[in-house]
Amino acid sequence: EVQLVESGGGSVQAGGSLRLSCTASGFTFDDFDMGWYRPAPGNECELVSSISSDGSTNYADSVKGRFSISQDNAKNTVLLQMNSLKPEDTAVYYCAAAPFLVHTVVVACGESDFGYWGQGKQVTVSS
Repeated sequence: EVQLVESGGGSVQAGGSLRLSCTASGFTFDDFDMGWYRPAPGNECELVSSISSDGSTNYADSVKGRFSISQDNAKNTVLLQMNSLKPEDTAVYYCAAAPFLVHTVVVACGESDFGYWGQGKQVTVSS
């Protein structure tokens, strides 16, 4: 059974930091790109950050310089460190795994044909 189990997140004041963790099982972690999405206007999810199967990272312009993605292949885990958080970062963040995730900037949240999804973790940033 494929699982993406997320942890972390929570509530913080603007300028604070939070970390999200996603642990994968049930598929070959090294063969998939991993990423974090959050809902955007129009009932779709936008890519916040991704890390490819070869370790290349990418970030949405809105989080560049503030968020950092990393992965631990030995633990099948991907992390998203979020610093200098802003109220507009408030959202449910979804971990996802897909073969070509790094090229998919917008996707229907939870789309099963796209790849695997976590259950989502709430991040709330107060001003």
